[in-house]
Amino acid sequence: MSPTERMREYYETLRQGDPLSRFFAESPGIVKCGISERLVGYDAVSAGLSEQTKTTDDWVVESHNLSVTDRGEYAWFGDVVRMAWTDTGTGVENDFLSRWSGAMERSDDGWVFVEMHVSRSVGRDGQAQPVETANSESSTTDTPSEGV
Repeated sequence: MSPTERMREYYETLRQGDPLSRFFAESPGIVKCGISERLVGYDAVSAGLSEQTKTTDDWVVESHNLSVTDRGEYAWFGDVVRMAWTDTGTGVENDFLSRWSGAMERSDDGWVFVEMHVSRSVGRDGQAQPVETANSESSTTDTPSEGV
């Protein structure tokens, strides 16, 4: 499985409401920054994802501009993603664009995240960008790249 396929599998698992911790390296050094939290270490990431799964429902995850660079043992990615979900405790429905970036490493079990950052996309006026502003073209293959 390529890193791009792994990203798409993560998105689908999120949509289905299934556990997500298996996508992350079991390391005390991993970092996941979400819209409202910063989690460091596998235990914290796993607990945060478990809580998210318990308290949210009806996920929509639409990738609009996935870019993945594969360097053999390591890969990095960026994307613009429409995210929508319902908070099961309050009934509040969320729907907005987000920016994703991060890094993965190849493990015995396939590609795992070692860093992930998800932030809400806002315009210069500080307001959340509407979903219509997303780039509708999506990369479907791993992007080779020269030098960093």
